[in-house]
Amino acid sequence: MNKTRLILAGGFLGAGKTTLLWEAAKRLMAEGKRVGLVTNDQAPELVDTHILQGDDIKVEEVAGSCFCCNFNGFVDAIKNLRTDIVADVIIAEPVGSCADLSATIVNPLKKFYSTDLIISPLTVLADPSRLCSILQNGDGGLHEDAAYIYRKQLEEADVILITKTDTLTKEQTDKILSDTQQTFPAAKVMAISSAEGVGVYEWLQEVSSRTEAGKTLLDIDYDRYAHGEAVLGWLNGTLHLEGEGICWDDVLKDIMSRLTSAITSESLRVGHVKLIMECGKDYAVTNLTGADNQTTLRGKAGMAGDAKLIINARVETSPEHLDQLVRNVLADSLPDNCQEEVLAWRYLQPGRPNPTHRFNETV
Repeated sequence: MNKTRLILAGGFLGAGKTTLLWEAAKRLMAEGKRVGLVTNDQAPELVDTHILQGDDIKVEEVAGSCFCCNFNGFVDAIKNLRTDIVADVIIAEPVGSCADLSATIVNPLKKFYSTDLIISPLTVLADPSRLCSILQNGDGGLHEDAAYIYRKQLEEADVILITKTDTLTKEQTDKILSDTQQTFPAAKVMAISSAEGVGVYEWLQEVSSRTEAGKTLLDIDYDRYAHGEAVLGWLNGTLHLEGEGICWDDVLKDIMSRLTSAITSESLRVGHVKLIMECGKDYAVTNLTGADNQTTLRGKAGMAGDAKLIINARVETSPEHLDQLVRNVLADSLPDNCQEEVLAWRYLQPGRPNPTHRFNETV
């Protein structure tokens, strides 16, 4: 079997990783390449996985811990894609609150699996709204220890990919590119708009033509890193909904509107909130991300008799409070003629990172 190119695309919650994976996979498959994706989260039932699987892309999910703390699970996911579809390219999306990937993932893979994999430069995505604040020594709308993780992600990147440039003017894009390159001179700094497809080809060319990866090993305070993750409450929930004459798109928009209002009224800081409403092969997705709590919506779920709602929320509050907040919003949002069944529901606070491997020198 030929070697598989592995592209790691990290970056903080809400940076646009899933949108990039979807766009990049489509382009690579159009070139005749066999592409697999690996998603990652602290809990199962990911919106990201359902979005990507809905587009007939082979997806493996590593749930319950991050890649670095479940290195063997990540390797198993890679092996499955190499076996099942003989993948030419695998793109993997680590948990958005993870850092220290060079020492815990990239260099161990280079050491132990160089006969099977070509490791691309470590890419870290950064959304402009948070990045501008971070570059000015701000907190990016995050707790100071979560902002510490954000900075460390950028510090170890081989490639920094500034996303969502469709929200910026050319002058703003040029300035943030220049400021980022000046602040993080070891990285190649690029910009894309996955939504418009701008810059995706250039990024793929960059990460598909280079083999040096994981060049920077972090000096990172794991106590601060652990606290930066733990300040966020995490909730993943899946519900089966049933009712006649219900426009599920309107329900989805109402849920997100009420969630945004509840979060804003309590001045809670958001990592991200993602919702997907699925009706067969039709679906609608809405996101709440960024320092300014912007929401986006794409797709259409329609008015089928039943639907599946998946909720992923990462908000700076206790898991218990996040659970109650989401439950209250659902109680207010779901129509009277809607019957609901909880298929999965988990809320948690991430534990201290405990990597399987942590290299102190590059391979």
